[in-house]
Amino acid sequence: MDRVTDLNQGPQSLLALRSSQDMLRAFALVREGRLFDLERVRYPHMPAQGPAHVPLQVTAYRTPRGIQVQDDQKWMGENNVNFNWMSEVINSSAHCGAHIDSLAHATAGPDNHWFGGSTADKDLGDFGPLTHDASQIPPVITKGVLIDIPALKGIDALPAHAAITAGDVKAALARQNTVLQPGDIALIRTGQLDGWPNEKFIAEHELSGIDHGAAVYLADQGVVAIGSDGPCVENLPSSTEGNPHPVHIELLIERGIFILEMVDTIEIARKGIYEFCFIALPLKIKGATASMIRPVAIV
Repeated sequence: MDRVTDLNQGPQSLLALRSSQDMLRAFALVREGRLFDLERVRYPHMPAQGPAHVPLQVTAYRTPRGIQVQDDQKWMGENNVNFNWMSEVINSSAHCGAHIDSLAHATAGPDNHWFGGSTADKDLGDFGPLTHDASQIPPVITKGVLIDIPALKGIDALPAHAAITAGDVKAALARQNTVLQPGDIALIRTGQLDGWPNEKFIAEHELSGIDHGAAVYLADQGVVAIGSDGPCVENLPSSTEGNPHPVHIELLIERGIFILEMVDTIEIARKGIYEFCFIALPLKIKGATASMIRPVAIV
């Protein structure tokens, strides 16, 4: 059985250790050739999660008019066809829009450690973490399982800051007649992305997510990643006293389970698609603590 074993020093994540059989199991779910885009459009000044991350900005760098006026592209030589181009600078946190957190995203303890025993003192350089950064996130190709919590509760979207418990997850899986298997990715639906970016809708439904108990339950099922349709997979403020991010600590630091956020599940939920081939390909960016992704579900 083939194994992906090219991450880096130290313990490897569950996703890195997935088997080729997990991918074949995902591909076997493709019977109709229907593809669902699980990413929302990104745009300048799009909402970001509070002060934690830089909002996305797109700035024009070269334009046809600017090239003509500045007349600084002499390398083109004679240009009788008026050839020009447009390019831009994109300034953003990698945690903007649909993205996957690297295992170096969250730290804890007096030594500011992250997955695999890495610490800020010995593994953090001027240009980002030296271990478990975004360049070491493997491609995500596995069976996806949608866990639709609003459908379970008979509502369109969870109220703001609502905590999803392990009992909720179990009940939703039973309602859908779906079973999590080792190697799966669990996508938690809260409904909070449905009305995004309407400010009133966001205020009424923001930052609902799984609590620590639900994270432990999902991890114990052997999932390699957990995603959500919100900007944070866990409910905030935290339900765990004294710990502002128990789910991030449990999954990223303790278990090596990746977190995906802002994954748009509205269309597959409307069509009652609970199991599918899930594909998301991270960018190999050295020193980044996440990667923007274009996640898709195929059935």
